[in-house]
Amino acid sequence: MTVLVHGCRSNLAERDALAALAGPGRTVINSCAVTASAVRDARAAARAATGDIIITGCAATYAPERFADLAVTLIPNSLKLQPFAWNRSGPPPAAVTRQSRGFVAVQDGCDHCCTFCVTTLARGASRSIPVARIIDSVMTLVASGTNEVVLTGIDTTSYGLDLPNTPTLGALVQSLLSSIPDLPRLRISSLDAAEADDALLEAFADPRLMPHIHLSLQSGDDLVLKRMKRRHSRADAVRLVARLQSARPDIAIGADLIAGFPTEGEAAHRNSLALLADCDIVHAHIFPYSARPGTPAAHMPQVPAPIRKQRAAELRSAAQLRKKAFLESHLDVPVQTVSEGAQGYTPRYAAIRYGNPQPKGALVTVTPHSIADGLLHA
Repeated sequence: MTVLVHGCRSNLAERDALAALAGPGRTVINSCAVTASAVRDARAAARAATGDIIITGCAATYAPERFADLAVTLIPNSLKLQPFAWNRSGPPPAAVTRQSRGFVAVQDGCDHCCTFCVTTLARGASRSIPVARIIDSVMTLVASGTNEVVLTGIDTTSYGLDLPNTPTLGALVQSLLSSIPDLPRLRISSLDAAEADDALLEAFADPRLMPHIHLSLQSGDDLVLKRMKRRHSRADAVRLVARLQSARPDIAIGADLIAGFPTEGEAAHRNSLALLADCDIVHAHIFPYSARPGTPAAHMPQVPAPIRKQRAAELRSAAQLRKKAFLESHLDVPVQTVSEGAQGYTPRYAAIRYGNPQPKGALVTVTPHSIADGLLHA
């Protein structure tokens, strides 16, 4: 049994459940469709695999026609954790995966309609996991020796809006920290800048909540954000970062940024470049805009591909300088890391290469002395 995970951490959180549902002798590809290249990656993985091949996830849901010429079975997102889709019985398994760290999906889907995004098309409306079930999942991971748990979701900050009493993400995080005192480290994978609640900021007072957050910002220009149909402004993003830094002064900020969104001019691109500093972004995920069929942005005036690539390169170059300075701040300072074998992660999500491999999942205190290939080295 092989489960190949493409794309987001929500797909990763589903890995173990898919393996249990699929059973032995199959290759399952949990695919992504956020860009055209992600769909191509799913096709390439399917062509390289042998035997009984099953493709699920966003590419299987959003672009099933791309696999019509391949000898594969497609299972859409809405059914992939349903036992009957795999000829099995019983309740749907929890989307929880344990590897060096534990990944727990708390929410799936999205109720918003960003003009560039296929998430709503591929994953449907937002659906939250009840607080009690999440606490049980995390307790099970901690009892099995997991030292860091990562909460994942597609629109994580919308957590709870569809549940009785509408618990917020912050309330969930506080419940986990108070209910599971033996949980060493808890991490949140991403936030929407429009929805972070006060309880979440308060939760950062607990040192077990890791001082790192990844923001879905996409652009630093207000007109582009409006055309993306994002629900935050540039000023909202800057204010949120200031609040996060006030709640946790050592917090490390990551962000997604799209280069060359339709209609983006040079001034708008410069605003995105400036946002790196204005939001103190040290973990940047930057990619050139990719038109997705069926989205409104695909019908807007497109920025030529070479310009998109050039702007992405400029953003990455500026981001790399900020990342270098961030890594340098770790040098010669002992830090506790969670091991993934040859390397580990600090609380602020800086990757560090060990001098010798460490047991996976262990908490290891090391002192980084150098930087090479974008990694700290102990």
